[in-house]
Parts: sequence; C-alpha cells; structure tokens
Amino acid sequence: MSSQPFLRNIFTDITAGIPNCQHYDKCGDFEVQMMECLEAYGTDVGRTKCADIISDFQECVLRKKQMLRFHAMRNERHRQWLTGERSSEEHYAPPPRVDSY
Repeated sequence: MSSQPFLRNIFTDITAGIPNCQHYDKCGDFEVQMMECLEAYGTDVGRTKCADIISDFQECVLRKKQMLRFHAMRNERHRQWLTGERSSEEHYAPPPRVDSY
C-alpha cells in the first residue's frame, strides 16, 4: 500500500509514481481499484471501507495463500514418501518432454 514520505521534496515528487504494479498485468487492475477506493474515501476511512479490495491486491502481489497451499502440498507429498505411500520415482510428477514447448 502506498504511504506518504516523511520529508517531502523534489526527489520524492519525481519518484512518486515509480513503485507501482501497472507493469504487471495480473495485479494492475487490483491496484487501480484499490487506489480509486482509497481516493474516494481517503486513506484513514478507506482502510476499513476498502479492506477487501486491499486484501485482494496484497494477495495478488505477495501470493501468501498460494505459497501456503504449495507448501502444504509439498509437505504432504514428502510425508507420503517418508511413510512409504509414495515411491521415490513418483515423488514428483514426471517432467514434460524437452521439445514440448
């Protein structure tokens, strides 16, 4: 989420638009929605009114739930391998052929 600089000068004004997600197609729309909502309500009230949009944007950027799901699946696969439910050949799915791209 964007924040205001402690000291405002010409350098903070020049570089104000640089850190954004507009170059990343997946999260750009979420960022625009979040900024429009925060602009409509202001930053103080907008944190509560726009909490769902802010959490969607943060999930898109940080991918916390996706990484937690990935780690849970990897830990379960490793547990199955340790208990003998899975052999070492099927520990992971076979990779695609080299010329499959």
